[in-house]
Amino acid sequence: MRKPLIAGNWKMNKTVSESIEFARDFVKAVSNVTDRDILICPPFTSLYPVSEIFNGTNVRLGAQNMYFEEKGAFTGEISPLMLKDAGCSFVILGHSERRHIFGESNELINKKVLSAVSHGLVPVLCVGELLEEREEGKTFDVVGSQLEEGLKGVSADSEFVIAYEPVWAIGTGKTATPELAEEVHRFLREKLSELFGSKKAESVRILYGGSVKPENVDGLMAMNNIDGALVGGASLKVESFVKIVNFGR
Repeated sequence: MRKPLIAGNWKMNKTVSESIEFARDFVKAVSNVTDRDILICPPFTSLYPVSEIFNGTNVRLGAQNMYFEEKGAFTGEISPLMLKDAGCSFVILGHSERRHIFGESNELINKKVLSAVSHGLVPVLCVGELLEEREEGKTFDVVGSQLEEGLKGVSADSEFVIAYEPVWAIGTGKTATPELAEEVHRFLREKLSELFGSKKAESVRILYGGSVKPENVDGLMAMNNIDGALVGGASLKVESFVKIVNFGR
């Protein structure tokens, strides 16, 4: 049985002081949650101070991105060693905003995934289609290639998480219906089975991301192949994120 994972991606929001205030309040509010995993991914500037608050609690810390090299002349980048040292255990890779705003390719994202795994970080590999790709019937082709190319060279015994985030539903208020999301999640699990075998495919957690809110999380989490949520805007307020973490209650 896959343990649900609820992840908050703060994107480019919250100063260090705001992050610390949130972390303190949030840890208290979810201290009794044991049947699901909780992950928060703040901006780089807040990672270390937030890690000190999360240390010894049931909340895990992740980063929103990283470069694949350990060190060097890569101005503005963050290495896996730096993330580990700051207290991270997860890292989001291939988010649609990295793909479509910053032009990251499947090849680059794959290098990051391989680097994360080799350094003991759990990559959360994001896949998802644009609105025009969905309207043209290309959803499975797009997410299938993003999955296959992103995980190229990754061994079956490596730990990783997949997040399906239809680009047309991110920050737009639009959400894929639970049934529509389940269809893509089922396809992704079948694809994982082709790549790694059915046993591995059944163990991988596939999250849904795209305007997840307290009002729609229960319906999404009722689906067989949706194992959690990658939450954007609704993870920025303690009250709304706590409600999402406590889905089904």
